[in-house]
Amino acid sequence: MEAREILEQVKTGEISVSEAESYFRRQPLEELGYAKLDTHRKLRSGFAEVVFCSGKADEHLLRIYERIYEAEGEVLGTRASKEQAALIQDKFSEAEYDALSRILKIEKKDKKRIGQIAVCTAGTADIPVAEEAAQTAEFFGNRIERIYDVGVSGIHRLLSRVETIQSANCVVTVAGMEGALASVIGGLVDKPVIAVPTSIGYGASMNGLSALLTMINSCANGIAVVNIDNGYGAGYMAAQINKLAVHEKN
Repeated sequence: MEAREILEQVKTGEISVSEAESYFRRQPLEELGYAKLDTHRKLRSGFAEVVFCSGKADEHLLRIYERIYEAEGEVLGTRASKEQAALIQDKFSEAEYDALSRILKIEKKDKKRIGQIAVCTAGTADIPVAEEAAQTAEFFGNRIERIYDVGVSGIHRLLSRVETIQSANCVVTVAGMEGALASVIGGLVDKPVIAVPTSIGYGASMNGLSALLTMINSCANGIAVVNIDNGYGAGYMAAQINKLAVHEKN
């Protein structure tokens, strides 16, 4: 629950002043022994803690999902395996798993989504990383326009969608190989571009290092670069930018 929501409930009489005071006096973390849940993260940053599922013991993962769900009414998990998804879905029938992006979430229904973020890929092999970005931003209440397989080897595909890309509040550009798509899009839009290098490519692509270096060294302006295959980080940053843009327009 957000601070503003608590104050609104006090204002309308739904909760008492003492109940609100009790909430604000709680520790900003919950000690589980093997984990310290950041229960005040949403108050500070606007978004609740997200679970990085890979490598977690089953009992730890299940307990973390339980506690975040109890506190927030929803949970977003990234890099989950099919086995972890089965574990969570056995406990929470409403949990959804996307094997492509490896997103494992329990999401509130009928969520309002604001603004517009364009998520573009150079090729179809980049879609798993792009979907991690898109679904992360969607979970945080943003409207997503997916524009896939518009790499520079067939630039007419990109140019056919330029108006849609230019209308977005920010653009997530996901590319492997040499990673040139971010530079091209950066030269076409007046909004922030978040470049995501992927590990897709042949030997000299060095598991994404080639794309990473291209994006870092781009001559186009307004490009920020996240780590290789870090769709989650790109989606989170895009959500923050889109939120700011919507508030400014309003």
